[in-house]
Amino acid sequence: QVQLVESGGGLVQAGGSLRLSCAASGRTFSSYVMGWFRQAPGKEREFVARLRSGGITYYADSVKGRFTISGDNAKNTVYLQMNSLKPEDTAVYYCAASSIRGTSSRQYDYWGQGTQVTVSS
Repeated sequence: QVQLVESGGGLVQAGGSLRLSCAASGRTFSSYVMGWFRQAPGKEREFVARLRSGGITYYADSVKGRFTISGDNAKNTVYLQMNSLKPEDTAVYYCAASSIRGTSSRQYDYWGQGTQVTVSS
C-alpha cells in the first residue's frame, strides 16, 4: 500500500507556471502507474497525465505540450510541471496510483488529498 501527499498548489496568473509534487510513502512510486487528475467545481474528475515504469508518459490533449509529468526515485516523488497556465486549468489536482495503465479515475486505487490550483485571468 502507498500513501500519497500532494503539495505545490497556489494562485498564479494566466501564462505562469507551477510545479506540483506528490510524495509517496509505504512503497516506491515506481511500483505503480502514477497519475495526475483534476476536478473543477461542478465537474467530474478528469485525467491529466500518467507516468509508468521506464519513464513512459501520457497526457490529456488539453495539457499536452504545456504540462510535464516526471519522477524522482531517490525522493520517491512524482512531479507535475505546469507551464502556460490558463484559467480553465483551475481545479483541485490529485495524485493517484494504480496497478494498471489507464485514464479513468476508477482504475486508480490510491489517492492523495488534493492541492488547489487557481489561475487568474
